[in-house]
Amino acid sequence: MKILKTMTTAVTALLIATSASAAIQSAKQATDSVILKNAFENKFFIGTALNLDQIWERDSKAVAVVKTQFNSIVAENCMKSMFLQPQEGAFNFKDADRFVAFGEKNKMQIIGHTLIWHSQTPAWFFVDKNGKDVSREVLIARMKKHIQTVVSRYKGRVFGWDVVNEAILDNGEWRKSKFYQIIGPQFIELAFKFAHEADPKAELYYNDYSTAIPAKRNGIIAMVRQVKAAGGHVSGLGMQEHNGLDNPSISEVEKTILGFAGLGVKVMVTEMDISVLPHVRPDMGAEIGERHAYSKETNPYEEGLPAEKMEELGKRYVDFFSLYLKHHDKISCVTLWGVGDGDSWKNGWPIPGRTDYPLLFDRNYQPKPFVKDIIALTQKKKK
Repeated sequence: MKILKTMTTAVTALLIATSASAAIQSAKQATDSVILKNAFENKFFIGTALNLDQIWERDSKAVAVVKTQFNSIVAENCMKSMFLQPQEGAFNFKDADRFVAFGEKNKMQIIGHTLIWHSQTPAWFFVDKNGKDVSREVLIARMKKHIQTVVSRYKGRVFGWDVVNEAILDNGEWRKSKFYQIIGPQFIELAFKFAHEADPKAELYYNDYSTAIPAKRNGIIAMVRQVKAAGGHVSGLGMQEHNGLDNPSISEVEKTILGFAGLGVKVMVTEMDISVLPHVRPDMGAEIGERHAYSKETNPYEEGLPAEKMEELGKRYVDFFSLYLKHHDKISCVTLWGVGDGDSWKNGWPIPGRTDYPLLFDRNYQPKPFVKDIIALTQKKKK
């Protein structure tokens, strides 16, 4: 009788242990089912842009989301030239070093942003001691020193670099930036050359917004062909995807994916967000210098996003991710430009003081209702 009781107790304990193990496994599967990087594994990387509070892990809620949900990171600001080299020859790598260390510690793909950009470049870059434009030779030398100092520092650690940002206008013409005015169109070819010399194994990208506009798309394609013909090592093209609820059309974005991939390079979604706020003009892109006056009419959701707008935003995100999954053989990474809504630059651009809701996680870093719908897309593909 005692033996039977002992056996019964042992069986009961085994059943309890088995049940507990199953519950733990079930909980793990439930958790995994709402993790973006797991859902898109073997499709493309899922990335996010980090601000300084996240890089230095001062914002614990945001950092928890980054570590759980994403497997690729890009620095929102700290790798731009105005922060890395504010005065000639005086490099400041403190924040960038921390960013790279964060990515390495968490085994993430690390993207450097951005080496050459007409905006957020320190004024000294283009002028001599008298405030006059420097010569072509001087600007090329400064560009080379900046690129090679930065890229060499992180050689073998940063996976890929946005080498040149936003050099083509919406009409397909070259932006007449100081780099273009002083050096000419060859500045892009040279930038890719200098970066490749500094780290031959790093991927090198061109990055731009409003790439679904046909004229701009064609201008970028023509420019990249020119750079590649001159021997430039262009690994990929970034579509920034700063989108609205009704612009651009999915069909035009698809044409851009196909057009870029046709160049024999990778395609990346590099700075994705979807604004729910009214655009102040058609084909609103991401021209950082553009500013408009605040009015109550342009800030309709200050107290919160209505359910119907959240549903509309969710459908828009699902449509885009459906397209990205369709072309996952061409797309290597999809990066959201920020972790939570409160981090987004869209709250202050192009109209300061507005409240926007453009990302996948809200101001409390909770996933929005439609994140599960995005993840469900990957389950359909597996069936």
